[in-house]
Amino acid sequence: MSQQTGTSRRTVLTAAAAATTTGAVGMQTAPATARDGATAGGRPTAQEPPRELRAILREIDHRRIEATVRRLAAFGTRHTLSSQDDPVRGIGAARDWILAELRRHARRSGGRMTVQLQSYVQEPGPRIPTPTRITNVVATLRGSASPDRLYVVSGHYDSRASDVMDFTSDAPGADDDASGVALVMELARVMATRRIGATLVFAAVAGEEQGLLGAAHMAEQFKQRKADVQGMFTNDIVGSSTADDGTRDPRTIRLFAEGVPSSETPEEAAVRRSVGGENDSPARQLARFVQDVAANDATGMRVRVVYRRDRYLRGGDHIPFLERAYPAARFTEPAEDFAHQHQDVRVVDGKQYGDLPEFCDFPFIARVARVNAAALWSLAQAPGTPRGAKILTAALTNETELVWERGTEADLAGYEVVWRETTDPDWTHVIDVGDATRHTVDLSKDNVFFGVRAVGRSGLRSPVAFPAPQR
Repeated sequence: MSQQTGTSRRTVLTAAAAATTTGAVGMQTAPATARDGATAGGRPTAQEPPRELRAILREIDHRRIEATVRRLAAFGTRHTLSSQDDPVRGIGAARDWILAELRRHARRSGGRMTVQLQSYVQEPGPRIPTPTRITNVVATLRGSASPDRLYVVSGHYDSRASDVMDFTSDAPGADDDASGVALVMELARVMATRRIGATLVFAAVAGEEQGLLGAAHMAEQFKQRKADVQGMFTNDIVGSSTADDGTRDPRTIRLFAEGVPSSETPEEAAVRRSVGGENDSPARQLARFVQDVAANDATGMRVRVVYRRDRYLRGGDHIPFLERAYPAARFTEPAEDFAHQHQDVRVVDGKQYGDLPEFCDFPFIARVARVNAAALWSLAQAPGTPRGAKILTAALTNETELVWERGTEADLAGYEVVWRETTDPDWTHVIDVGDATRHTVDLSKDNVFFGVRAVGRSGLRSPVAFPAPQR
């Protein structure tokens, strides 16, 4: 795109303007290079899946996922208040089976994967009439390069009938949420034999239907440890591609990502309002990253990002993580059939109600698993999201100076600055600035949004860090 005659480059945003950016102040004299427009899906930030990732995605098996969903449904009910010591029915039997399966996968990891039960006693509350033990089943695959950097993926293994307090009726919970648990367990199986840069946590959590209880406990445990959780995905109701009117959309998965952070302080809110950062929360950057690495031919899926924390009248296990300032988002099927979730198993006027396995689309779940795998593997193998990203605002100028902290990863190669018009939902331009911690762009900070992402020696990129203003 060429410069328009008679128009200042400070008021027109073009690739030519980006290409003439100055070098990093005090560190780089050559002009930075820029690109826009034309990678996978028209996203300049998109990352093509490497050969190793494609091999991982090919191993995900819809038949194994189907077997897991059917086994979980066969426990009759997995209600949080159901039996914890019956060996064949109830949440305790499901817990023990999940634990045994994950331990079986861990034995193939060469000691890198460990599995534990994470339990606590929930005191009485709105949906808990008596003190009740809540137990998450957690498999942790320790990273080899950045083990203290964590990414979490979860599904909830509890289920419910029409009455959320009914713990005796059948509640097979195939779609909600054996589908998510089966996905997580399949990822744990496939990833167990791989060496991963950062640590991956595969969790089957309990107590979701009674108030996101297991996820809240897990998130609080991470917070108390000051764990560096840089991304979390929950997979909840990912089992069907068929809507209530019978239409199918087998190649789309929704990803819900909040704008204004749930954890935002009054001081942070004031900054957000001043810079217009409502669409640049860590959750939104995580969602953009998922589109960059997982919406391609290797997964066979389109990731439809929804700019909401969750659906109307509903909530998921990502919310406790958001409330503790961890980037998190929720995967859910493209259009739900509410006759097959939160319903007693019954037939009314010839119509089958209930969350049964026969209403699941197992190849669809496998494709959603590939989306998750692409995101998690890419996050773990790339450098972490840059820290300390700032946009310097002390002086009134028509250029933009950005600074950030250099990461500690051994394979860190450098950084890229990204930018877009304030009305664009996605990053439209990328500038390679090399191994620097400061860069000046000859575009006004008042007119566009900027971000910074890290680049590894393998070419994998981190999620974008949105800079805060610094006087």
